[in-house]
Amino acid sequence: KAAFINFISDEEWKSIEPVSSWFGPSSFLMSSMSALFKLSMWIRHGHGYLTENLGIPVWGSYAVFGLATLFLGMVLGLVSEALRADCDC
Repeated sequence: KAAFINFISDEEWKSIEPVSSWFGPSSFLMSSMSALFKLSMWIRHGHGYLTENLGIPVWGSYAVFGLATLFLGMVLGLVSEALRADCDC
């Protein structure tokens, strides 16, 4: 506490450079990181539900998420190709 009070009273904060706009709380980068963190928490809760509530073994939960990842990649690839086919790229 004393170090923080000295930091303020001695105006040491003036010598610190401000945070870049890239790392600000409302920046695209930080919003993306927040979305990834929320996704990881959803996956963690989903894994817990599959293993604890449904009694699926851990390897089965990994298989479910692995297959979901492959399926999502396939769908995104198909959508990407369909959009690319529509434009004259």
